[in-house]
Amino acid sequence: MMPSFVDETSQKGEPMPLDVKRVEYYNLTVEGQLAEGSALLGTIVGEGVDFLAYKAVPLGRARTQFTLFPIDGSKLTAGAAKAGLTAEGPYPAVLITGDEQPGALAGIYRKLAQAGIQIEESCGIAHVNGGYGVVLYLRPEDCDRAIAVLG
Repeated sequence: MMPSFVDETSQKGEPMPLDVKRVEYYNLTVEGQLAEGSALLGTIVGEGVDFLAYKAVPLGRARTQFTLFPIDGSKLTAGAAKAGLTAEGPYPAVLITGDEQPGALAGIYRKLAQAGIQIEESCGIAHVNGGYGVVLYLRPEDCDRAIAVLG
């Protein structure tokens, strides 16, 4: 469950600090279903790639697209090449983490909307060690603006 859409402040009325940073992601499309694609990703991980986030989406019955957010993009592209895959990217995104608080996500969306920043896509997770994380897919020219607005 994502943070509720009520209020962006702590119980003491103070704004909760956010960790907001620009990240890069790559898309890899592999033949086969998710489990088969995951085996190929093992080769990439074997090259020392560590991820901030990832997403996997089936493209019909015969292919899977992975969206990968590596800590080091050069390791990802080298690992993908070793596995015989082509990594598309890098593309910019914004990764936000913060303390679990009612209204946190609403506050983020509200600030970005007020600044005229359009969120193209987002995904997140909540209730992880008392915190949450959200990835915002934005137009490249909006990433730095979003960091300034939220920072």
